[in-house]
Amino acid sequence: MASPGRQTRTRRLLASATVAGVVASLAACGDDATGTRSSVATVVVTETAGAESTPPSSAADPHAADEKLTASFNAMSRTLSSPVGLALVPVGGGAVMTFGDQSPQVAWSTIKVPLAVAAERAQGPTTEETAAIVNSDNAAAETLWESLGSPTAAAAAVTDVLRDGGDERTTVPSEKLRPEFSVFGQTTWRLSDAATFSGNLPCMKGTAHVVSLMHDVAGNQQWGVESIEGRETAVKGGWGPSVSGGYLVRQIGILTLRDGRRVGVAMSTQTSAGSMEPGTAALNSVAQWMSRNLASLPGGRCR
Repeated sequence: MASPGRQTRTRRLLASATVAGVVASLAACGDDATGTRSSVATVVVTETAGAESTPPSSAADPHAADEKLTASFNAMSRTLSSPVGLALVPVGGGAVMTFGDQSPQVAWSTIKVPLAVAAERAQGPTTEETAAIVNSDNAAAETLWESLGSPTAAAAAVTDVLRDGGDERTTVPSEKLRPEFSVFGQTTWRLSDAATFSGNLPCMKGTAHVVSLMHDVAGNQQWGVESIEGRETAVKGGWGPSVSGGYLVRQIGILTLRDGRRVGVAMSTQTSAGSMEPGTAALNSVAQWMSRNLASLPGGRCR
């Protein structure tokens, strides 16, 4: 499991870091499942050392990556048995880079991150918060949800956290959409919006404790970004059976790059299997693709 102690030595940023911007083209311990792709537009995003940047608006269409990086991702994804999607946003703000399948899917347990932030804002750190993030404990997450008041009040509180994180589109429901699963886990959370939130998460007021818990997740979440060797990571996974059959597996996270900058990550896969393991294997492949392309990923810092 990656941890802060594994972070490699930071190199000094000497000049502008230019990032070519990106494509168009997760028992449920998570909580949910399941839609279309974005149109392609190409943009070049330049981050200059010391320059100010504004957190991105997630409501805008995701930007496209450069053709070489996109082609590399597509080649990797063709070797997998299920479609995979990836979205990246520099920590501190920047353009969204998207790859592969961007179909809107439910959040499952990845939504426990903004839920934990909302609960900590209301009542401070709790053992339930730790269990919900580290172990992805569903009962603990339900306790956090109930601590926020009525379902309407709880939904509003978690949605407010999403807005603080730059996600201008996602709205947490206040009523159950699938009787056997939690209300919050069935939130539809697009990868581009989840990556926007992840990129802003470490820069938001009062999120340091939640991020620290994401650094130390249990074995049931040590896949995807968490499988990248030699890098500091913070993650939260989510998984569950889809309405249409198969399993959705997804993850949000923060990855520290070689120069100390960080990138917010959201990835997912929809498999035809009846368990999460094939999905985690697919997301490990996405993470290893990221590891091979670290120099091309869009990093940033909190301002």
